[in-house]
Amino acid sequence: MTRPSSEIRARSFSRAAARYGTYRPPYPAPLFDTLEQVSGRALRDARVADVGAGTGIATAQLRDRGARVVGVEPGEGMAVEFRRRLPGVPVVRGDGNRLPLRDGSLDFLTYAQSFHWTDPARSVPEAARVLRPGGALALFWNEPDVSVPWIAEQNARLTARFGEGWYIADHTVPDTDLGLGFSDHTLTWSRRIPIGTHLAKLSTHSLFLTVGPEGEEFLAAERALLAARFPSGEVEEQYSVALRIAVRRPD
Repeated sequence: MTRPSSEIRARSFSRAAARYGTYRPPYPAPLFDTLEQVSGRALRDARVADVGAGTGIATAQLRDRGARVVGVEPGEGMAVEFRRRLPGVPVVRGDGNRLPLRDGSLDFLTYAQSFHWTDPARSVPEAARVLRPGGALALFWNEPDVSVPWIAEQNARLTARFGEGWYIADHTVPDTDLGLGFSDHTLTWSRRIPIGTHLAKLSTHSLFLTVGPEGEEFLAAERALLAARFPSGEVEEQYSVALRIAVRRPD
């Protein structure tokens, strides 16, 4: 099949904002521990911007760690849902390619499941601009852990039906001379959830928000396959979290 363009997929989330906020998974606590350890700075009282914040899943976790956090979100529907879920947290409209933030104003800049929607040639210099010296840029993604057999089998079915690019998560960041050097970390975690919740989560991925009936047909077939394999009606979703951290060196 011909997949929708990345631009179309990037704009697709707002129409499923409530579903996204309900069914997408959070991030494991050790991710934030690692961020603090690598950066040498606690999140408590830190100035943080969470870019591509969506409905505020990671933003809420940063707030709960004591950060003074603001969300940056380009999508109107997602920003509305963010405000509904996190009424006490500010959110501004914008994206990583042109951050509506002051030079040197942040201790942390985070991208949870969103950096791949930016143009790194623009978003990396923007990150360097808004971070103070010693501030940290953190890029992270929950990804299906294909070392788990049933997840690998599902991923194979998705790839066979929709192609290799069904799950967009490009971790590439260009080499720069902007004082940013990345370290890479991998964490795993899992959650046990009903099959229906797993499929609802899958339906919030940009591919399923843009392919129409073909996506609905796939999810219906997947429901039957999983119900036969897991008679308890639940699955153990396991995630491999890719975490990239760069600390801005002094000028």
